[in-house]
Amino acid sequence: MTAKAIIIGAPRSGSGKTSVTIGLLRAFARRGIKVRGIKTGPDYIDPGFHAVATGTPGLNLDSWAMQPDLLHHLLTQQADGADLLLIESAMGLFDGIAVSDNRTGSAADLARLFHIPVLLVLDVSGQSQTAAAMAHGFAHYDPAVKMAAVVLNRAGSERHRTLCTDAIEKIGLPVAGCVMRDPSLTLPERHLGLVQASEHPEIDAHIERLADTMEHAIDLDALLALATPIDLAEGSVEAGIFPPGQRIALAEDAAFTFLYPHLKRQWREAGAEILPFSPLADEAPDASCDICWLPGGYPELFAGQLAAASRFKASLAQFSQTKPVHGECGGYMVLGEALEDANGVTHAMTGLLSHATSFAKRKMNLGYRQAKIAETGPLGQAGDVLRGHEFHYASVIDAGTDQPFAEIADGLGKPLGPSGGRRGLVSGTFFHAIAKA
Repeated sequence: MTAKAIIIGAPRSGSGKTSVTIGLLRAFARRGIKVRGIKTGPDYIDPGFHAVATGTPGLNLDSWAMQPDLLHHLLTQQADGADLLLIESAMGLFDGIAVSDNRTGSAADLARLFHIPVLLVLDVSGQSQTAAAMAHGFAHYDPAVKMAAVVLNRAGSERHRTLCTDAIEKIGLPVAGCVMRDPSLTLPERHLGLVQASEHPEIDAHIERLADTMEHAIDLDALLALATPIDLAEGSVEAGIFPPGQRIALAEDAAFTFLYPHLKRQWREAGAEILPFSPLADEAPDASCDICWLPGGYPELFAGQLAAASRFKASLAQFSQTKPVHGECGGYMVLGEALEDANGVTHAMTGLLSHATSFAKRKMNLGYRQAKIAETGPLGQAGDVLRGHEFHYASVIDAGTDQPFAEIADGLGKPLGPSGGRRGLVSGTFFHAIAKA
C-alpha cells in the first residue's frame, strides 16, 4: 500500500506547527496507524520530537540542499512500511531563497514535486474574519500548491472559533479543527530553537497531552481522508554524503547532538559502523575507529565541563596524530584553543586547531551555504562542493593560523570567503554539510 502524506504549513514560524504536528503524530500512532514525521529545511531539532512521538526515526528533506533524486530516495525510504507521513514545514510554507522552481528550500517545493496537499495552521490570536483573507491568499498564491484544509490555532473562545470558521468556510476551504489557546502546550525554547526532545524532562507526558488536545480539537478521520498517496520515484543516493570512514567515533551527548538523521542512516546503510562516545562523560573515542566526528550542539552551555574533560582531550589529541578528526559548528568550537561562554569566562578547549570562539557577544549567523572543499579529506576530494547551512550565534574572536577548510558561498552563490580550519589530520568549520551539490 502506498503511504499517504500531508504537509503541515503556516504563514510563519511560531504559528504552532510543531505542537500540532507532534500531537497529530502521537494521536495517529495511538490509533494503530503507522505514521512517520518529516521536517523540511535545515532543522535537526524537530525530527527528534517526531521520533519520540512515533517511535520511528525522523527525517529532514531540503529541496535546496538535496538534489531531486536524493529527495525521491529519502522520501521513498521514509514511506516504506508507513500508512501516513506528516511533513512539517520550516518557517512559512513558501519561504525559501530566490532560485529556480522546486530548489528554494521551501515546503511548497515538496508540495509541487510530490503533489502533496497542505494542512494550513493559522494562528488566529488577535484576529477573526481576517483569517479568511490569509487563507484565501494561500489558496490562490500558487495553483500548484493545494490547500486541503485549515486548522485554527490559539482561538480564545467558542465565539472566536465560530467567527473564524464561518469566514474561512465561506471561501470554500474546510476547517478541520480548532486548537484553543493554551500556553501550557508551548514547547520550551532557547537560542537555536526548541529545547531538544532528549533534554525535555517530561517529554512523553507532554506529547501525550498534545495528542489528547489534537484528538479533541481536530477531525482525525477527515485529515486522514485529505492526505493523498505520495508520487514516488526510485531516486538515488549518489548526491548523498558517503561515510567519512568505515568505523566512525561519533561524539554524542547533550553538547553534541546535531547530526542529521539522513546522514547517520546513509552511513550505516553504506556499511559504516558508528561508535558513540560522550566527551561530557570524559570518554575517549574508540581507538579502533578510523575517524572521529564531532557534530554540532551546545558546547557553549558545557564549556567548563568540556575544559575539564582531560581524558577526552588527551585521547582526541592522540587519535588525531594518525587518523582524521572533523568538527562541525559546535564541534569546530571545541577543536579550537578556547571558547568564551555567555558570561565572558574563557575555557581551554582541545587546541587541535588554533582559532578561538566566543558566545559572549551573540550574533546570529544563519543561511544556506555552498562549501568548496580546499583539500581532500573526510568529506570529499579537493574542489568538491557540498551544500548545507550555518546556524550559530558564536563568533570567531581569533582566526588562528590554520589553513581554511573550504571556500564558502551563500545559497545564491555569492562568495563569503574562507571557512573553518585544517591542520594535519584535523579539520573543522561552522558549516553543516547536508548533501553534495
